[in-house]
Amino acid sequence: MAIPETQLETWSHQGAIQGSSSTYNSIKDVLEKSGTPFAAKSFSVFLQGSYGNSTNIYAESDVDIVICLDEVFQSDTNDLNEQSKTAWDTAYKNAEYTHLDFSADVLSVLVDAYGNSVTAGRKAIMIPANGARRKADVIVATQYRRYYKFNGVNDQTFDEGICFYTSDGVRIANYPKQHRENMAKKHQDSSKWLKPMVRVMKNLRSKLVNDGLIKAGLAPSYFIEGLLYNVPSEKFHTDHETCFVNSINWLRQSAEKSKLVCANEQYYLLRDNTPTCWSQANCDAFLDAAVELWNNW
Repeated sequence: MAIPETQLETWSHQGAIQGSSSTYNSIKDVLEKSGTPFAAKSFSVFLQGSYGNSTNIYAESDVDIVICLDEVFQSDTNDLNEQSKTAWDTAYKNAEYTHLDFSADVLSVLVDAYGNSVTAGRKAIMIPANGARRKADVIVATQYRRYYKFNGVNDQTFDEGICFYTSDGVRIANYPKQHRENMAKKHQDSSKWLKPMVRVMKNLRSKLVNDGLIKAGLAPSYFIEGLLYNVPSEKFHTDHETCFVNSINWLRQSAEKSKLVCANEQYYLLRDNTPTCWSQANCDAFLDAAVELWNNW
């Protein structure tokens, strides 16, 4: 028996945004106030994740915020030839105010504002919920550049993202701007079915976890967004049931899984032992569990 259209339609609804909006604005005000150690620096504060991309569901409460130091950057020059790498090395010098300095300053500002319950986690600074304020994760990042050409500061080509370090020193580079813009375009191209279907899949994921059919953490929201981003736009149409069936069938039967990309189109979606990618085994386990739930509803 299939999951009823009424259930899928319920799962497609966006979660509350008022609490997340007020939480974001409160933290943003704290980070942007005058008198902080980094007030004179060039930096930006913005949302990412489910709330930033309008794919949040009612079960989600965390607000993901990025504060990015824009006046310094880290880079990937692997695609440059040796001459270009030499030119790059000549053009740029190491920054005096580093990501480590910025992270320490941001943490101190948030602790001063919200108390000692603020803690530095593996990837982000965690601010607990309190009253109307939702739990928030603040990622402290710097600008990141993936270079394709460098003949000098006036003749260069690169993709701009952000990067940050885990507590054990692993650098993670990501591209939230491209992710957001690509998701928005695909949403329009799919007759505005993409984001509701992401929310359907995320609610379905929550039920699979609650029913013990998959483990928590097996299918992160970011990768679910990436998975559906790859489904051809013409597969989304008519109603939630048709969208669901078309998407699952395409992903299981037609997709060249090794060529699927993240929604930012900077990384492949499915690769093992890579922090920016989803393991093939976990993706398959999620899709298989989704089909089992569908068939045994």
